[in-house]
Formats: sequence, C-alpha cells, structure tokens
Amino acid sequence: MATGMQLVSRLVPGGNLEAYIQAANAIPVLTLEEERDLAERLQRDEDLDAARRLVLSHLRFVVHIARSYSGYGLAQADLIQEGNVGLMKAVKRFNPEFGVRLVSFAVHWIKAEIHEYILRNWRIVKVATTKAQRKLFFNLRSAKKRLGWMNNAEVNAIAEDLGVEPKVVRQMEGRLSAQDASFDGPADDDDDSAWQAPAHSIQDNRYDPAVMLENSDWTEDSNSRLMEALAELDERSQDILRQRWLSEGKATLHDLAAQYGISAERVRQLEKNAMKKIRKAIGEVGAAAA
Repeated sequence: MATGMQLVSRLVPGGNLEAYIQAANAIPVLTLEEERDLAERLQRDEDLDAARRLVLSHLRFVVHIARSYSGYGLAQADLIQEGNVGLMKAVKRFNPEFGVRLVSFAVHWIKAEIHEYILRNWRIVKVATTKAQRKLFFNLRSAKKRLGWMNNAEVNAIAEDLGVEPKVVRQMEGRLSAQDASFDGPADDDDDSAWQAPAHSIQDNRYDPAVMLENSDWTEDSNSRLMEALAELDERSQDILRQRWLSEGKATLHDLAAQYGISAERVRQLEKNAMKKIRKAIGEVGAAAA
C-alpha cells in the first residue's frame, strides 16, 4: 500500500481534491529535531530529498490556510496549488537558526501567493493595486463578515493601523460592497419606480452606424494583433494559451500538466511567460500604429 508521501507525490489538488487532502493529512508532522536536521541538510548540502520531505510534511497546513479563503468564488484546488508555491519558496529560504518552526515562517509566503492569485482573478476590474490597498482588501473582507457599514471610529482605527487616509478605507469599503445593478430594473418594479433603471437613462449606441464601424475595426485590429503575437510563440505555449483562454471549455493547469507530462507549476510558468510576451508584442504594435 502506498504511503501518504507516495500518494501526494502522484496527486495534484486538481485531480481528486478529497484524495489529495486525505493523503496530505496522512503524512506525519515532523518533530523539531527532524525539521532542523532536514533544514540543515538542505541549507548545507542542497539536499533535494530533504526539501521534498519538508514540503510534503507541511501540505496539510497549506490546505488549512487555503480553506480560509473559500469565500472568493475561486476553485479550492487552485488556491491550494498557489499556497504550495508559497510553501516551496518558504522552504527554500528557511534557516533553522531563525529559532522558529517552519510552519510559522511559511505562513507569510503561503498567504502572499494566495493573495496574489485572488487579486489577479477575483474581479475583472482590479480592486487593489498598491500594498496599502491590498492590506485593506483582505482586512475589510474579514471585517465585513462581522459588520455592516463601519462607523468613523472603526474606519479611523483601520486607517491608523495601515498608515492610510480614512477616505481610502471608505473607498475600499465601497468597492467591496458594490453590487451589480440590473440594467432593466427588477421584473416586479411598478410604473412609478421603473424609470430609475439604467435602461431609461443610458443612451444605447449599439446600432449607431459610426459606433458599429468603429467597434468592428477595433475588434478586427485587436484580433489581428493577438494572432500575430500568438504566432511568435512556440507551439506548446500557443496550445497552452488556446486551451486556457481561447477555447470554449477552459482547461485546468492539471489537465495540461497531464497532457504534456510536466508539473502544474511548470504549466503555470509557461502560461505566465507567454502572456508577458503577448502583452509586450501587442503593446509594441499598438505604439507603432499610434
């Protein structure tokens, strides 16, 4: 029968999440002496087996942390995968002379990777870009589970703690509380209130010939730039982007990892590098055309 470590080494969170979690929880937690010995071997001899054991023994903690971010509408498997990236970064940087356990040291790195992933994927319109805004985003998300709109004392306390102006706290609270409005208004609206729906006050330019022509030209030009940029990539990178973003059924990192016989993290790196090249190519073409 396979041990917990053997199971986890074959599984990824996107394969069978429950089986992965069970396997991760089956791996014994290292004692202080075992952890210190492995960390010293990694630091002194660059022992990859020691690094592997340190990572595997802490996968359960990544699962625990990732579960606390389940309220963002993102796949649990992806959150765990990002947290695992943070764990590996922590293991690489961990020094047993710090005088703390690896789990305490790794929390920052695990949360940092999960935070970055959430901020990239939670909404199309970015709600947080600066370091202060990112702190606000996660602090207020947690606070909104307990509170309605914050009073001035609470706003001032958070602003002072994070070193930002109170108005910035209010702005972020507004962004988090904003909800989509129905364009036509609720179906049960009566005649007295129906006029307040956006459909009655926003001009519809969709069928203006000039606007239609401009949109058509812009779409055609954008698609042309995208195809030209894609053509500059190698075949594997092209296929990864097409399956991840341009096909009707979006492939997961783990689907592509199985297809190409590489790790999900390697697929993520290839995707990230390909996106950078495309953004750069499209930007250069746009600048030249201007």
